[in-house]
Amino acid sequence: MEQPKRILIVEDDVHIADVLSLHLRDERYEVVHSADGAEGLRLLEQGGWDALILDLMLPGVDGLEICRRARAMTRYTPIIITSARSSEVHRILGLELGADDYLAKPFSVLELVARVKALLRRVDAVAKDQRLDAGQLDVAGISIDPIAREASVDGQRIELTPREFDLLYHFARHPGKVFSRMDLLNAVWGYSHEGYEHTVNTHINRLRAKVEADASEPRRILTVWGHGYKLAADATPGEAP
Repeated sequence: MEQPKRILIVEDDVHIADVLSLHLRDERYEVVHSADGAEGLRLLEQGGWDALILDLMLPGVDGLEICRRARAMTRYTPIIITSARSSEVHRILGLELGADDYLAKPFSVLELVARVKALLRRVDAVAKDQRLDAGQLDVAGISIDPIAREASVDGQRIELTPREFDLLYHFARHPGKVFSRMDLLNAVWGYSHEGYEHTVNTHINRLRAKVEADASEPRRILTVWGHGYKLAADATPGEAP
């Protein structure tokens, strides 16, 4: 029998944590909650977690530091940040540190549970694809090692957040194919809620800043107006910035 997925919640609002834990346990997940940042970090470092739901504002150690420490660990743990800090700066900072998703308070518990389920499905699917593909991908001057989760451009290694890596890997597996923003939300984020297309735009822009010589005139990740985005099969001038 398959072992239940283990989810760590680090959240100092006990009411939110209790309601969320109840819904996640209804989905047959094993859930552990910590209301303190230092204790949450200690639990995280014990390992064996399939997902981390992390508040930013915590007593002891703040969520951003926990996120930073999580990404320094050998094992990759998917992270969803929840916080009353709804500003673009904090959202982007969380993503910069390697969070997979961000949900601003107040949020729907049912939506958060749906995102957890989608994230875990996506992680399982990516792991399966990587085991099947195994080999390195080389497209338009970009080299991707799916096992080591490393990428380089023109021989120079680039640093990518987990979501940026998954997005680039998805493009590289389908060079020349056009994906709409909803296609990418489904394939890379694991959900397709209306209104979240801006998340794709943000990640495309951040990815271009790392793989293009001039992000304002992209030659690799191209916009196909009215349709979406594609990775060029070679580094020819872009159709549109």
